Amino acid sequence: MTLPIPTLDHVVINVRDQIDAGAEAFRRLGFTLTPRGYHTLGSVNHLAMFGTDYLELIAAPIGNKSRPDILGAPLGLNGLVFGTEDSAAVHAALTDAGVPCGAPLSFSRPVTLDDGSSGDAAFRTVTLTAGTVPAGRIYFCHHFTRHLVWRDEWRHHANGTIAVARAVIAARDPSQSAGVFARMFGPDSVREIQGGFSLAVGLSRFDLLRPEALRNQFGEAAPAADGRAEFMAALSLRTRSLDQAAAALSAGQIEGAWREDNRIVVPASAAFGCAIEFVEV
Repeated sequence: MTLPIPTLDHVVINVRDQIDAGAEAFRRLGFTLTPRGYHTLGSVNHLAMFGTDYLELIAAPIGNKSRPDILGAPLGLNGLVFGTEDSAAVHAALTDAGVPCGAPLSFSRPVTLDDGSSGDAAFRTVTLTAGTVPAGRIYFCHHFTRHLVWRDEWRHHANGTIAVARAVIAARDPSQSAGVFARMFGPDSVREIQGGFSLAVGLSRFDLLRPEALRNQFGEAAPAADGRAEFMAALSLRTRSLDQAAAALSAGQIEGAWREDNRIVVPASAAFGCAIEFVEV
């Protein structure tokens, strides 16, 4: 059994126990956020919904012993999530490929829509065992109630974002995690690029870059390694217009952002430990 060609479901930024501050920071960056969600697992979140993927801010209350993966992890990008329509098949395929993972886990959160109707958004995830990809959490998400998640009223952002173009992992030895992805999706799924490796994920990609390549691309905007050999460092987001993104960042009084001909870069210090690059469609 083999895994299908990977598609991106969402990316996760860990704000630990600072959900209020995290939400305020991302609203200032020009994102429209969904109302706060309360998972049956004990975590809380806000989402920035795009066309077919989304960005999630995840947090947990202090003292929540059920979510050490949140409270025990650094601030910043710490989750890259593939989409699936068959979580049981994903678990079987990962097991066959010798990729360590947990059993499928089901959970939900209540959702109230603008028209006053409500329901429970339900999910089932399959997560690679911690440390399999040292950078952070890698998992698959199976949505059972997409109509409660992908709502048009939540897809319009002042910064013009419509999709995740790229997630960047920094690694001293990127071949290790590149090898895991190759085992998951086949040897042709990962290609060598300048400074590391890249995995195509639908219309997006995951780049695994050596630290010097990360610095060459993001400079001082990149998060500090803080002794980590591998970590999730940055996101590239597609915007309808760099001028629109720039106006949103100006309105939010975001410090340290800089613009080149084809992109705007927001330092990790302004986005809870994740460097963000806006690129025009």
